[in-house]
Amino acid sequence: MRKLILSAALVAASVFGMTAVQATEPDAGKPYIELSNPVPVSVPGKIEVVELFWYGCPHCYHFEPTINPWAEKLPADVNFKRVPAMFGGPWDAHGQMFLTLEAMGVEHKVHAAVFDAIQNQKKRLTDPEDMADFLATQGVDKDKFLATFNSFAIKGQVNQAKELSKKYEITGVPSLVVNGKYRFDLGTAGGPEGVLKVADQLIDKERAAK
Repeated sequence: MRKLILSAALVAASVFGMTAVQATEPDAGKPYIELSNPVPVSVPGKIEVVELFWYGCPHCYHFEPTINPWAEKLPADVNFKRVPAMFGGPWDAHGQMFLTLEAMGVEHKVHAAVFDAIQNQKKRLTDPEDMADFLATQGVDKDKFLATFNSFAIKGQVNQAKELSKKYEITGVPSLVVNGKYRFDLGTAGGPEGVLKVADQLIDKERAAK
């Protein structure tokens, strides 16, 4: 049954502007799901918080004003990173754009503008040339963007992001994963503020376990 629900969710997610439906439930009494196979963190020695997102997801967009100030104030022993969810179609195009901007070192400068363009200006930004034209208005070199977007290195990162989505067993966004062990989202945690509360609790839990 879960596979059928997930398949239906991914079909719905392929329609631009829709978010994949959450198909799993947390253990009784817990606002999170403990992964059966923990995923190694990207920076050994630090507690990792991963946000899986999609530029086409309105819930991710509305979560930005809540998670950004929180992420900026995280202590030095916590590593926060965004990973684009890859469910095919526009998800993959937007994810590759994010990874390209990150590799160029400009993602932090244009992240909000990309979100605004897709969510408010209704730009699709699924074609690399359209992406490059828009990003040029934000000060990003068009030729460098296209060369990086089509590079072997970025294609490798795209594959890695897809693998992470599978390993985290996500069925929708935004989702958070703490230290590669615990996954939760707006539904399981009770909204944006609830998500951060759960994240703080799990960060403390992992810190105490060291």
